[in-house]
Amino acid sequence: MQRVAQDWLVLSLPGNSGTELGITTGLQFLPVLLLSPYAGVVADRFPKRRLLQLTQATMAVAALVLGVIAVLGVAQTWHVYAIALLFGIGAAFDAPARQSFVSEMVGQDDLTNAVGLNSASFNAARILGPGLAGLMIGALGGGAEATGWVILINAVSYLAVIAQLQRMNIALLNTPELRARTPGMLIEGVRYIRSQPKMVMILIMVFFAGTFGMNFQITSALMATEVFGKGAGEFGILGSAMAVGSLTGALMAARRVRIRLRLLVVAALGFGVAEMVAGVLPTYLAFALFCPVIGFCTLTLLNSANATLQLESDPAIRGRVMALYMTIVMGGTPLGSPIIGWVGQHLGARWSLMIGGALTVAGVLLALAVYARLRGGARSVLHAVEPTGSLFPRVWDNQAVARARRQSGGQVPDSGTEIPVGETASSR
Repeated sequence: MQRVAQDWLVLSLPGNSGTELGITTGLQFLPVLLLSPYAGVVADRFPKRRLLQLTQATMAVAALVLGVIAVLGVAQTWHVYAIALLFGIGAAFDAPARQSFVSEMVGQDDLTNAVGLNSASFNAARILGPGLAGLMIGALGGGAEATGWVILINAVSYLAVIAQLQRMNIALLNTPELRARTPGMLIEGVRYIRSQPKMVMILIMVFFAGTFGMNFQITSALMATEVFGKGAGEFGILGSAMAVGSLTGALMAARRVRIRLRLLVVAALGFGVAEMVAGVLPTYLAFALFCPVIGFCTLTLLNSANATLQLESDPAIRGRVMALYMTIVMGGTPLGSPIIGWVGQHLGARWSLMIGGALTVAGVLLALAVYARLRGGARSVLHAVEPTGSLFPRVWDNQAVARARRQSGGQVPDSGTEIPVGETASSR
């Protein structure tokens, strides 16, 4: 709800357009780019439950201040800029702790399903939130003051999150041993990822998708207002329509017991192509009906990337791995959103979608080339593919492989054997 209200607040202020909207989005994600790597170190050093309570309180204060000044009718563009930056600081420390906290609440065998269910819950809220926000803003007059009441609802909602974190039974959490502060912890995380070709490939794909493709706050707002001539209600409906596809993708992800790199690549390519198709759709109705396709591809890509990185990473360094992931997928927004906003303002909203989609496809091709090089060339990549002859190798579950090694007296499964997530050698 706040995302829609904040965007509409910016567009409601005199003299603002796509450029100011892009700057606001960029400032909100700039701390993710600058602080998330350090936030990952913090997540590995301190109890994540307490850290999450602190970050949620920080974002609640930011929402409260923005809501009050909007309701009072004194909001100016620089106010929104400053509060978006403060909100981003809280989000920068919240994201790696929250992402890696999932693996503390469930065991490794259930992690893939848990990530999918987490996404399903989030996207169910995304279905209700944007539409409800748009309807509230429209019912209250559609001006800047109307957005303030929506933002204040968000500020109050953080109390429920903080309270539920407090009610958790810490004895049931799978908390790894906290790391003492040592020199080079951040560099250690970077070196770890660089040694994993699969992780490097995933991070390149999500960088291009997150930087140039996932600027929905800008592209949807510009398509609704400038191309189709619609208002706040119709703008909110676009967000809900996209969330329908995201929820569908999340529910499908929650049923998976294994993740394949092929799924990641197809989802990323599908997302880029879907954005380009959306840019040429002729009517608002066609655009709204197509939004679920974009949402489905987006969620499938991000959900699979998230679960793969958590499964592949060592628990002692998982906070830093997820922090670097969030830095890539969200931190690229400060670079891409002003560019996409400028494209939308000067070349047209349709071009912001088509260029963003084309750059996403280019990023996938680059990721495949880098993966092939890190794996030792095309022959090494082909040797690692599935026996069925599919184009991309499956993701191995390191924990399952370790269990199989122990149960088989130290023998490592051969390269043609895959152990799905959640399945041991004995169960096979």
